Amino acid sequence: MPAKEKIRQEAEERSAPAPTVVYEAIYLEGKDELERGTSALFLSALAAGLSMGFSLITEGLLRAGLPDTAWRPLVSKLGYSMGFLIVVLGRQQLFTENTLTVMLPFLNHKNRFVLAKVLRLWGIVVLGNLLGALVIAWVIGHTAVFDAHHQAAMIDISKKGMDDPFGTILLRGIFAGWLIALMVWLMPASQSARVLVIILITYVVGLAELAHVIAGSVDKLLLVTTGQMSVGGFLMHFLLPALFGNIIGGVSLVAALNHGAAGRAQTQASA
Repeated sequence: MPAKEKIRQEAEERSAPAPTVVYEAIYLEGKDELERGTSALFLSALAAGLSMGFSLITEGLLRAGLPDTAWRPLVSKLGYSMGFLIVVLGRQQLFTENTLTVMLPFLNHKNRFVLAKVLRLWGIVVLGNLLGALVIAWVIGHTAVFDAHHQAAMIDISKKGMDDPFGTILLRGIFAGWLIALMVWLMPASQSARVLVIILITYVVGLAELAHVIAGSVDKLLLVTTGQMSVGGFLMHFLLPALFGNIIGGVSLVAALNHGAAGRAQTQASA
């Protein structure tokens, strides 16, 4: 092989994937997700809801073991990443991931049949995620798996933002949906750094106390199941604004913008 050709080949191997390559990888993943059966989707979503409980559990364990200082959240919020690591690396169905992947097929084929598939998947995944979150929240609050000291730390974490207005939670949800969906966009290009990408992005979400609809539902459902928050309060002061915010962040700020960017890249490539 000529030296020039060898250098070019090595440069291509070391360069980051082109936007069109990343786009196509996520597009194909979204197409596959839309064709999955109902039971497979629901069971995977249920597992994801259960797994997201480990964000609260790990953060609570770290918080309980650290002194009450100004820097404690800087360390304890690392625990917030645990649930996301399990879910993403375990390929479980988490709602905020699907706001990006399954929207790309719809943006390519804007018709009611694809939209119906998207809404079907979202409904199944949200239901499964919330059921799993409810189960793990009940276990944390009503069993002896964790002692009173650790339970108290988890409840203290869960109380953060419980009385914030609808609009504030909505805005926090937009930022959370943006970051989590963007994390999915970064995954095909991250290769061996996938774990670091997951930890860094979800750490920011946790540290900023942004509203992730499923991770936050574990927190608030712990309060509901222990009688410290009403079901109506959970719906209006967390679930609905966080859900709408995550959808806006995932769809408008990531899926649509990256779809446009990839489309322009494809146009330039064919020119």
